[in-house]
Amino acid sequence: MTDPGRPALEQPTRRDYIKGAGLIAGGSLLAGCSSNSATDSTATEPTETTETPTATETESYTVNMEPVGDVTFQTVPERWLPYGGTYADMGVALGQADGLTGIGGADRYYTYVYDELPGVSVDQETIDANPEVRTKEEFYELDSDVHLYDPGMLINWFDWSQSDVDEIAENVAPFIGNLIFRRSDEWHDYRYYTLYQAFEKVAEVFQEQARYKAFKQLHDDFIADLQSQLPPAEERPNVLLTFEGTDEPESFSPYRLNDNGTSKKQWRDLGVTDALAGTDIENLSTTNRGEYDYETLLSVDPDVILVRGHERKSATEFRETVLQFMQDHSVGSQLTAVQNGRVYRGGYLRQGPIHNFFLTERAAQQLYPDIFGDVTSDTELFDRERIADIVTGEFE
Repeated sequence: MTDPGRPALEQPTRRDYIKGAGLIAGGSLLAGCSSNSATDSTATEPTETTETPTATETESYTVNMEPVGDVTFQTVPERWLPYGGTYADMGVALGQADGLTGIGGADRYYTYVYDELPGVSVDQETIDANPEVRTKEEFYELDSDVHLYDPGMLINWFDWSQSDVDEIAENVAPFIGNLIFRRSDEWHDYRYYTLYQAFEKVAEVFQEQARYKAFKQLHDDFIADLQSQLPPAEERPNVLLTFEGTDEPESFSPYRLNDNGTSKKQWRDLGVTDALAGTDIENLSTTNRGEYDYETLLSVDPDVILVRGHERKSATEFRETVLQFMQDHSVGSQLTAVQNGRVYRGGYLRQGPIHNFFLTERAAQQLYPDIFGDVTSDTELFDRERIADIVTGEFE
């Protein structure tokens, strides 16, 4: 398949130097999954990342990330396409919002957090115009410079073939990305990355290593400050993380906190115990879509229940719908968490670095309100202005 919108005799442009860069490493774009797994950073980086001049058409650089492996860029990408909220938020954090061309799943990209960050925004019209980019035709039409997608996901979720992946990488732009929000899919047999490991790779793609370092320092200080105030481990609540998107839930799909996916990062950072520890209940995955009723939940009876699927509700709206239904339910009302009003929104599946600040703040207030304030309060635990400054380029 060829690009229907490109004249046959068109001369190469700046963006043509980017096209096909993912093939420079040679072979299939999913080749090298095991050979590059020993280290996190085998990419060729500038010696000094804080004052590195922008790459030009004569200065190439290589980023290594599984499953694709080495991806060589002849110039810094300007137009970029992410699959979901994780990589979209990374791009925004790195000051690249203006180059966003669409997204693979707009339904789980929560942009309202940017409203609290002065000068930070994305073009909602662009997202609305291209909210589910998952076909080859759409990739050709958008003609991006880089695709922040895990190609293994396209193959296993959307019936792409390896030849489809290779075609788009050669004719449009390379893929680079790794599905990291959970670690329970059997098809994902290559290495995973933590949120900040993946964020660092995206920073290399956009040559924004200084912004990445500023974010990581702010993040590390934020987490260290919260952790210094946590109660002893034996006094922390055990938590059941579930998914159920209805306002009147009758069954729940469980997540395991020991899965180590990035969607559970805030709970691990805050030192909670998985209420399902010691059970044979497995994490949600492509093949495991199990659901459990109130009787099963009662046998576990967690201190706190976190329900995903309600991220466009406020804390108060969630309490007035989901929690109220559970309090009125003949069996659900017997749960300790329900009786104590400790049922909360469970956070995003696909969170990026900006999202994570907000979700960690929320989680700290859900789990430890006596220390950090109630989740419905206006108490802020991190500096919004500092995040905005990093995004907009005002940092040392």
